[in-house]
Amino acid sequence: MPERTSAEVESLWEEFHHAVTMTSQELRTWLLTEASGEVAFPADPDLRLPDVGRHVVGILGKRKVDLTDEDTRIMRQVVEFVSERLADPPAEGAQNERWRHELMTVGHDPLKPEGGTA
Repeated sequence: MPERTSAEVESLWEEFHHAVTMTSQELRTWLLTEASGEVAFPADPDLRLPDVGRHVVGILGKRKVDLTDEDTRIMRQVVEFVSERLADPPAEGAQNERWRHELMTVGHDPLKPEGGTA
């Protein structure tokens, strides 16, 4: 993988924290609820968290200088996913709730005010 410049990491860090509007605790709790499709609070909760969501929880607990290449890959993936979903919201109705839940699995709650977790 090509080396990342500090400017690229800084920009990605800002984009990621703008896209992720939930705290690590809010996201972890959401991922463990039945509403997210997981069994509520299994014996070893980290084993049942969706991969991207689990990574986002971990990244939220890190400092910029501690990011790995895998972290930056996940951060880009989350920023792109959130941007794509927000660009094409569904009409009101049942699809709206599913759309919101998809976004919440990566840490973006469209009902929370803008500003992110930075």
